[in-house]
Amino acid sequence: MTRPILVIAGVTAASKTATALELARRHGGELIGADSVQIYRGFDIGSAKPSEAELGSIRHHLIDEVDPTDAIDAAEFARRADRAIAETRERGNLPIVVGGTGLWLHALLRGLVELPVPDPKIRSALDAEADERGLSALADQLEIIDPKAAARIHRNDRRRIVRALEVHRQIGRPLGELQAEHGRGAPRYEARVMLLDVERETLYARLRSRIAKMVEAGWVDEVRALLDRWGPDVRPMNSVGYRQMKEHVVDGVTLEIAAARAYKATRIYTRRQRTWFRGDPMGGAWTTAEEVMRRV
Repeated sequence: MTRPILVIAGVTAASKTATALELARRHGGELIGADSVQIYRGFDIGSAKPSEAELGSIRHHLIDEVDPTDAIDAAEFARRADRAIAETRERGNLPIVVGGTGLWLHALLRGLVELPVPDPKIRSALDAEADERGLSALADQLEIIDPKAAARIHRNDRRRIVRALEVHRQIGRPLGELQAEHGRGAPRYEARVMLLDVERETLYARLRSRIAKMVEAGWVDEVRALLDRWGPDVRPMNSVGYRQMKEHVVDGVTLEIAAARAYKATRIYTRRQRTWFRGDPMGGAWTTAEEVMRRV
């Protein structure tokens, strides 16, 4: 019989990658990344992408997979992950999915409802409205017509705000309502899901240390090089942490303030991760890396 896949999910800085690598060594596994920043080439330090030295002989899929200008969403991730899982099983190895991007994991494990194809005219009108009235006006609009989606989308995330409003104008239904239907399909895989977390103060100390180490490792130089090559508007440059470092490089915000903002943004993101995984029907029990190491 085919073994269930393992899924190591949970909050940022809860030792997901280290746990998954140890399990891969113990059980003959290959890692399939489920991180919406690590999948992009060049976004290494700020995404805590595992290095070649950390990976060692463990095969890892879906990191350094696409250029920052390439479009990839949850559905495309699931297609690529399906292929990686199938190839891993063909080699007789155990697929271990690891990452904290909730919608991507959901797409893989439970599938997604079909959304309307983007409408260039509606999107253009919304972009013009954002330019004229400001993104905050669109965010306010979204909170009124689609509070579920608004709760999950950062008020500075222009792409996702515009997409949510676009869907509503296309079909007259809130995107949040459609996303709530994602979990009604049958599971796509038999999976053992483990959601990693740590006590709050310990987590916050880890986040502060993590950001300091990223800066020491050359995060600012990495961001500067990425901006020189790809510009400021590629999707991963607006992700948590990179957005704040971009403010330092482009806008002249001091490094101290940028690092503090990155820490605050990451704390907020971990809260959003907990909210997502607690409300998601894909299953899984909250645990710690130490408990996983003892029991799996």
